[in-house]
Amino acid sequence: MTANHLDGPLIGTVVLVTGASSGIGEATALAFSQLGAAVAIAARRAERLEALAARLREEGSKVLVVTADATDESQAQEAVERTVSEFGRLDTLVNNAGVMLLGPVVGAPVDEWRQMVNINLLGLLYCSNAALPHLLRAAEDGPRRVADMVNISSVAGRETRSGSGVYNATKHGVGAFSDALRKEVTTRHVRVSLVEPGAVKTELASHNRPEIQAGMQERFGSIERLEAHDIADAITYIVSRPRHVAVNEVLIRPTEQE
Repeated sequence: MTANHLDGPLIGTVVLVTGASSGIGEATALAFSQLGAAVAIAARRAERLEALAARLREEGSKVLVVTADATDESQAQEAVERTVSEFGRLDTLVNNAGVMLLGPVVGAPVDEWRQMVNINLLGLLYCSNAALPHLLRAAEDGPRRVADMVNISSVAGRETRSGSGVYNATKHGVGAFSDALRKEVTTRHVRVSLVEPGAVKTELASHNRPEIQAGMQERFGSIERLEAHDIADAITYIVSRPRHVAVNEVLIRPTEQE
């Protein structure tokens, strides 16, 4: 166990990270463990979660693996309940699970739209709904007397672009939900924060059709993209602020991205 685990600012707290099997979610789980938090990692790919859990346990972290599909309301509820059952509380929810399927609206395969709405919006809503009672309780009696929900959006949730219409719609929805919920619970010391990354070096783009991937490579291939740990750093910065400080929104782009 490292010194960071022993005296970290989030010692005694519990975080649930969705979409934790790769990319930003994986990096975020690692970052929270370094700050002393117990970590529940949720995603559909059990083998990847187990590999991440092994790394965390080697570092002395408390970790729970939850194989779950956030688009299934009952599984989202179970992920939260298992976390609370295992660790006794929930102080932070990081809604990271998401998918980016780009392309023109005209002639688009509608199943891609459905997939984005289900994961980017409904999955986030299901997890948020299940977690809120526990976050409110943590804000009342937790070691830090504050709780956090961090929702991962995108630059696409702030501006629109041709060929990104439905992805834009889902991420704008995440932003609208986050701000409305923030106004509802902030006086009870549950902070709701929005993180909007630009181009990040993860497997997100690989889920697109080949012709879409080619266009993305042409657009972003020449710039130095963000790393997953850059976003994890922003997330842990938000959560580790003192009780009286709320970071409502972070827009974070690669320096070279226009």
